[in-house]
Amino acid sequence: MSVTPEFVQTLLDSSDYGDRLSGVNRLRDIDRPLAFKMVQPLINDPHARVRYSAISLMDTLGGEDLDKTKELLRDRLLRDSESDVKAAAADAMAALKLKDTYDDLKTAYYQCDDWLLQMSIVAAIGVMGCPQAFDLLADAIKSDNILIQTAAIGALGDLGDIRAVPLLTPLASHPDWQSRYRVAQALNRLGGEEAKATLAEMAKDEVEQIAQEAQKDL
Repeated sequence: MSVTPEFVQTLLDSSDYGDRLSGVNRLRDIDRPLAFKMVQPLINDPHARVRYSAISLMDTLGGEDLDKTKELLRDRLLRDSESDVKAAAADAMAALKLKDTYDDLKTAYYQCDDWLLQMSIVAAIGVMGCPQAFDLLADAIKSDNILIQTAAIGALGDLGDIRAVPLLTPLASHPDWQSRYRVAQALNRLGGEEAKATLAEMAKDEVEQIAQEAQKDL
């Protein structure tokens, strides 16, 4: 059976959240301009799972009207009651490269203590490449949460700011091998004599993947 807009709208209007969730998922089969219009009310749905699914669609539908999309995502990032919904908003901002939402991402990062949301914000900033984010990332790389710290390592590499090198070099001996690998990747992106000196040491790492990554630009 082909999916019609009328059928999907019936699901979206249902009092059953499972139907609404199904309707959001079926919006992928509707023409994008119409799907974008239909999904908007669900971004403020009473049920968190429905809101999460609706916001997760914005990375593909949001391009239909970026100004409206920014308005919707900013509202959920700053006001939603659920951290995973806020994280989905940050992910969508990153996918759409909405760099002018950086101040909102920064506010959300410092106002929360939820590691999942903070990690999503750090990763989003890296994807968007916001140059003004250096200080936030410099804080994030000091996090006791290894996932936030690892996301910050990658984001600093993506940012391309040479000031990140002194922040990264002490982590070349990090006990977690995946963190060391991300450090090698970031230093390769950043370049410079200090980065190369650290990479030369990392080229001796006992983990083959790290040694190979460190040797790329030597």
